[in-house]
Amino acid sequence: MKIHEYQAKELFDQFNIPTKLGRVATSPEEAGAIARAIGGPVVVKAQVHTGGRGKAGGVKLAHSPEEAQQKAAAILGMDIKGSHVNKVLVVGSADIEQEVYLAVILDRSSRGILFMASAEGGMEIEELAKTAPEKIHRFTTLTRAFPEEDARRVAPLLFGSAHAVAVLGIMRNLFRLFLELDCSLVEINPLVLTPSGEVVALDGKVNFDDNALFRHPEVEALRDLAEENANEVDAKSFGLSYVELEGDIGCMVNGAGLAMATMDMIKLFGGQPANFLDVGGSSNPDKVVQAFRIILSRPGIKAILINIFGGITRCDDIARGILAAFERTAIDVPIVVRLTGTNAKEGLELLKGTALIPANTFSEAVKKVIEAAGGAKDGNS
Repeated sequence: MKIHEYQAKELFDQFNIPTKLGRVATSPEEAGAIARAIGGPVVVKAQVHTGGRGKAGGVKLAHSPEEAQQKAAAILGMDIKGSHVNKVLVVGSADIEQEVYLAVILDRSSRGILFMASAEGGMEIEELAKTAPEKIHRFTTLTRAFPEEDARRVAPLLFGSAHAVAVLGIMRNLFRLFLELDCSLVEINPLVLTPSGEVVALDGKVNFDDNALFRHPEVEALRDLAEENANEVDAKSFGLSYVELEGDIGCMVNGAGLAMATMDMIKLFGGQPANFLDVGGSSNPDKVVQAFRIILSRPGIKAILINIFGGITRCDDIARGILAAFERTAIDVPIVVRLTGTNAKEGLELLKGTALIPANTFSEAVKKVIEAAGGAKDGNS
């Protein structure tokens, strides 16, 4: 789960990470009034769950309340990488002597918590990782104990030894925020040094582990559903794991591993998966009906592959869900079905006489669905 910059900064403030909070506006007039209350130059910043706001024109400096109102009018309503700007953060500008990058990240490769720091702040870290990876300092901890020794080594490399104590304190508090709120990412870009010697987080990004949200209702309350894919939100409400992609072959699978393998196989044979969809271990036929509805709500779907390996999930219940979907939903695309495992024979018997295309093996199912969708797109076969 992602939150907006202004929400991340509120969390920074709670965890004693120095920052500039500002206030949120949803209209140009409100932005002007906030700028008047702050006094002096302000920065008007689009609040969207995506990066690259500055390059897209979503971050603008204003020297007066009137200019802040004009800048907000230009930013509100913008589309930034598919995200519609509904609100802006108006915050006092800061004099910057130096800016750096600092983040704490869940590192799946090491199964640990990764610190990343660089004296090159204010730019996209992905670009820096490509062009000058040696400028990024990394260290990992595999425990919940703050990695004091590594942090003390890296802290002076950012603003120099004179400000190492301040940086070290911020690193400790970032780590505490990361652990206590079950985050997957806490990022400051940039962390700045002002001419007066203050170290301040001018921007913030915080992502959370969805699977831990039940422990944090106060974090769940920060969710902005308008910023999330409507189908993915809809799927979650029915206990489905769904991620939308750009292809034309809908996928309905049980188990995350098999779902990933199914998408890989479709790509291998020259097709383009339209989604990841895991119906989970439940044998509730209604979940299949909802899965069909969500897959077909996206335009451009040319075929659907149902790939079920029955364990806890019973193939006959999946078959009943398919039949119920045909009764409740207008389905006008070819559907390839592979059922194997628990009650596969009973499931296939239920589907006899329908327009479904049966398949016995994984590769056969993938080849049939690609053919039904119009053939391989990249020359593979």
